[in-house]
Amino acid sequence: MRLGNINGLRFKQLKLVILAFFILFLLWKWEKGTYYDSGVLQPDPLVLTHPANSKFVDQHTSSEEDFPSEDILPQSVVKVEKQLTGAPPPLSMVGYSVDVADENEVPPPEKKECNYRNGKWVSDNRRPLYSGFGCKQWLSESWSCRLTQRKDFAYEKFRWQPEACEMPEFEASEFLRRMQDKTIAYVGDSLGRQMFQSMMCMVTGGKQRPDVEDVGAEYGFVLAPGAKRPDGWAYRFPSTNTTILYHWSSTLCDLEPLNPSDRATSYAMHLDRPPAFLKNNLHRFHVLILNTGHHWNRGKLKANRWEMYLGGAPNNNRNIAVIWKAKNFTVHSVIKWLDAQLPDHPQLKVFYRSISPRHFFNGDWNTGGRCDNTNPLAKGSGIHLNHSEDTDAEGAVRGTRIKLLDVTALSRLRDEGHISRYSIKATPGVQDCLHWCLPGVPDTWNEILAAQL
Repeated sequence: MRLGNINGLRFKQLKLVILAFFILFLLWKWEKGTYYDSGVLQPDPLVLTHPANSKFVDQHTSSEEDFPSEDILPQSVVKVEKQLTGAPPPLSMVGYSVDVADENEVPPPEKKECNYRNGKWVSDNRRPLYSGFGCKQWLSESWSCRLTQRKDFAYEKFRWQPEACEMPEFEASEFLRRMQDKTIAYVGDSLGRQMFQSMMCMVTGGKQRPDVEDVGAEYGFVLAPGAKRPDGWAYRFPSTNTTILYHWSSTLCDLEPLNPSDRATSYAMHLDRPPAFLKNNLHRFHVLILNTGHHWNRGKLKANRWEMYLGGAPNNNRNIAVIWKAKNFTVHSVIKWLDAQLPDHPQLKVFYRSISPRHFFNGDWNTGGRCDNTNPLAKGSGIHLNHSEDTDAEGAVRGTRIKLLDVTALSRLRDEGHISRYSIKATPGVQDCLHWCLPGVPDTWNEILAAQL
């Protein structure tokens, strides 16, 4: 019995010793980082439903003929941001000598390029970058929601935080210094004009600037007889010789009056020709931002008396005649033309801005559609996508030197930022869920543009 007890005691002591060695081994391996997995720090992805099955799907002002019935936007993957506490600190990398070759050594990871498409909206009390009350010199009254009956302005207090990098804070004087002796040109529809007015407010801080020169006449921006507004605006900052301009070209194709002597004439809509303004002034630009999209519907073509032309003659290609295909054909055409021009204009950087999402719920602009939500980020705060939601724009710039300014998905989360029913000249029962309140979402588009410059 005594021998058995002794043997049992020794066996228990041996197990305790083995257990202690095993625990010491685990602690040693943890310290070395073997069992540290950074993947556990990643937030869980939440896959949204396909836009076609969502009440947030963009509506179109056109008939079914104008756009495909099936929504071709990819599924959005939204990362749910969680506050992580108690996580181990990141492991520091051990330096190595470049003079000694060792096959077992791991080179440092390549610096990850900033992805401006993916990220999250974060609250920032330093916003907005300018006052909607004060920027009357550059900002249209109808887009300054501070001048309307709107009472909630929480939408002004957000900035975009890109994934895996810090986007530099926009600083007006520093931006103008970088743009010294340069011309920035916005060419597109009214959403492009919003971006232009946003930039003018950002670089002036929304303050009155009597020193800024109106140089619109240099670009042919004069008010034509009977017109409500000129085809564009251009302003120059004398201190840095920086020019910022906007030219209205809602379809990015050349429009030519069929009978110039008749004010009621129809226009040839040359799908395969860039706007004459671009051809005549491209050599003067250093930064060019293009956009189009919402004017491509049958109602707009009919109201403006636009007739599709191809190869200098009325278009007889029934396939291209479908509205959304005509738009894509035009976008590919102008981008291909610009890409061919870039070798002769080494100073020029060209951006194509993806489409700005519309947020008409329970109808369209003329059928009682509304965007009454005032709760910021009701659909989530973050975006993580492998591709642009504007697949047409992404496909058009692929393989070219034109950069995609991808704002579609991040803007889709901001349905509370539209003008809604608060337009100064609002029509009863009609809401503006296309244009944005300024200051607002288009400021972020310009911040991303400035960061990529």
